Formats: sequence, structure tokens, C-alpha cells
Amino acid sequence: MIYPVKTELFASRAPLSWGSIGNGILFTAQIPINAGGEVVNGGIEAQVRQTLDNLLHTLECAGGGVESLTQVLIYVTQREDLATVNRVYSEYVTAPYPNRAALIVSGFAREEMLIEIVAYAVVTPNDK
Repeated sequence: MIYPVKTELFASRAPLSWGSIGNGILFTAQIPINAGGEVVNGGIEAQVRQTLDNLLHTLECAGGGVESLTQVLIYVTQREDLATVNRVYSEYVTAPYPNRAALIVSGFAREEMLIEIVAYAVVTPNDK
């Protein structure tokens, strides 16, 4: 059985859930949007922070935390942004680190986005 995760993140008009749980695994993809559904301004650092804040919120709503992460896939549009991503990421995620990959992509559905994060975590759901 798959359960959607109830969050306080912006309710997307697209047909998606910010997270879902199946067999104790959280599946989530996060983007740098604020409570109003707007992509945050301020460049890569502001977008990384917003995306990670959204990820942490979803993890908590799913009954987990940063320590629950098993794999993180980070997509960015500029290779040179990876140094900033790594610096900010290390403020949120500490050892032992989950498996991680970083990929450079040509763009996202919302062209002002510079980052998207896909993550998987083992969780104990708070609410089904």
C-alpha cells in the first residue's frame, strides 16, 4: 500500500504528492519553492536552502529525519554551483552520509529553478 505524506508545503497544481511512503520507504522530490508556490530568489544558495528546508519538512511529516535518508540525488543546472550545494548540504546532512549522486541537467520544468533534489528515506509513518 502507498500512502501520500501530508505536508504544509505549497499545494501544487500538478498531479503530484510531495512525498509518498511504500513499504516503509519515503519517496520524495523537492524544489526551491516557498509557501506561496514561488521559486525563491537569491541564486543557488537560497535555492539550495529552500529545497533542503522543504526536504526536512517532508521527512518530519513522514515520521523521519535527516538520519533516515538512504539516498539523495541532486540535480543542478550549473556545474560550478556544486561547491555551494556541497557547503550548504553539509550544514543539513552530517555523517554518516546517505548515498548521493549529483547530476548536471540542462533545465527544469520551471526555468528559474537551479536545483531539484530527489530523496529516499526509511521512515515510520506518523499518519496513514
